[in-house]
Amino acid sequence: MCTDMAKKAKAKQAGPMKLFYIFYNQERWDNWIKTLEGADFEPAEGEEISEGEQMLFAFTEDITLSVLKIIRLYQNDRLTKEMATAKLNDVELIVMSGLPGGELEDIIGSIQLSLLVLFTACRKYLEGGFDTDIKTLVKKGRALGEEELEEALEIAADIGAAVIDGTACCAKYIKEDMDNPGLFDEWLIEIDTMSTAMKSLAKFDEVPGATS
Repeated sequence: MCTDMAKKAKAKQAGPMKLFYIFYNQERWDNWIKTLEGADFEPAEGEEISEGEQMLFAFTEDITLSVLKIIRLYQNDRLTKEMATAKLNDVELIVMSGLPGGELEDIIGSIQLSLLVLFTACRKYLEGGFDTDIKTLVKKGRALGEEELEEALEIAADIGAAVIDGTACCAKYIKEDMDNPGLFDEWLIEIDTMSTAMKSLAKFDEVPGATS
C-alpha cells in the first residue's frame, strides 16, 4: 500500500503543474477603458505629455506584457504551442474586438492597429521560420507604400518574432523626428516596447495560485 502511494505521489510530482495565471480578461480591459474615459488628453500648462497619453502608454504596455507572458511560459516549457496559441487567441479576442464610443473610438482604434504586430509576431514566433535580418527587414518595410499594409505587417511581424527570439532591436531604427509616423513605424515602436517587455520578463515564471 505504501509502495502504491509512493508511486502515485511520484507520478503527481512528475506531471505538469496546473497553470492558474490569468493573462488578460474582459474585466481588465473594461476597467482600463473606464479609466481612459475619465482621462484628460490635453497637456497641463508646462507639460508636453497629457495624463491621458501617459495612461495610453501604460494601457498598451499592460497588454504587451500580458501577451508576452504567454510566450515566456511557452519558452519555459510550461505551455505547449497549442496552449500558447489558444491563450493568445483569447487575449486577442478581447483586445481587438469592438471599439468604445465617444472620443475614445479613434484613439483605441489606433492602439488596435499598432497591436496587430504584437499578435502577428507572437504567432510567427510560435510557428517558426521567420527572417531575423532586421536591418534588411526595416529597409524593405519602409520601402512599401501605405496601401501595402498586409505585406508591411508580415515584415514587421518577422522583426517582432526575431526580437522575441532574442535578437537585439529596435530603438535605433525608430526615427526621432517623426511628427506623423506611418503605420510601419508605429509597429516598430510597438516592437521596441516588446523588446523592453521581454527583458523585464527574463525571470518570469508562473507562481502557483497567481491570479493576475
